[in-house]
Amino acid sequence: MSIQWFPGHMAKARREVLSSLKLVDVVIEILDARLPDSSRNPMMREVLKEKPTVVALGKVDLADEQVTAQYVKAWSGSESVRVVTVDNVRGVGLPQVIQSAKALAQIKLERLRKKGIRREVVRAMVVGIPNVGKSSFINRMAGKSVAKTGDKPGVTKQQQWIKVGGAFELLDTPGILWPKFDDHDTALHLAWSGAIKSTILQNEDLALELVLWLQRHYPERLIDRYGIHEDFSTSSEALEKIALRRGALKPGGIPDITQAADFLLRDVQTGLLGRLTFDRPS
Repeated sequence: MSIQWFPGHMAKARREVLSSLKLVDVVIEILDARLPDSSRNPMMREVLKEKPTVVALGKVDLADEQVTAQYVKAWSGSESVRVVTVDNVRGVGLPQVIQSAKALAQIKLERLRKKGIRREVVRAMVVGIPNVGKSSFINRMAGKSVAKTGDKPGVTKQQQWIKVGGAFELLDTPGILWPKFDDHDTALHLAWSGAIKSTILQNEDLALELVLWLQRHYPERLIDRYGIHEDFSTSSEALEKIALRRGALKPGGIPDITQAADFLLRDVQTGLLGRLTFDRPS
């Protein structure tokens, strides 16, 4: 599956991030804990290079706890990278993000002090793909609504500075997707999570593959939510059972597959199907 999607404002946002890197001491990269690899923009790794980075695994309340722990272990250990799990709804992990960012910034601040420049305020740039929870993270950190949030990707349109306490400032940036999704699984995982607009990929096609993935990795969720045991021969048959279970019927009692697909994707994205993680650490 190759998906081409790189609107003009995405290219502009990338240039803005590049030009603003010199203004900050550390980067906070917001990832979706349900898809840590798939929600990590490969272009940003090239842009950020050796910049000290706090990796904030957001939406951890929706992710499989065991897999999240595997990612934290796999990605920890580097002197220039800290990994923190975050739940924006309850505010869990946010103090640890600030502590980690300040710790990583000390090397640069100490270098400035040796040059006679004293600055106590730590400046951090927040980056992340659209719909990863970046604006919700910033609003929770600031304690008020300062960044726009929404269900549609790409709500943040321009950079803005936000003060968090007396010695910490955040630079919000527009969410940036990369030009092309060559990897089939990456495209699916982004779409299942809601990061890609539904107009790019059809819900019915997504749901057909999602059913098969759930059957392999979380079959108990299909049983608990929809009463579907491993007795279906095709994913279309499974969607028919979901339609019957949810009362999604066309005239004449025919199962509405399209509506069933919408139900399944919504249940996954809102956590009604339980904690799920689409990626696995390599």
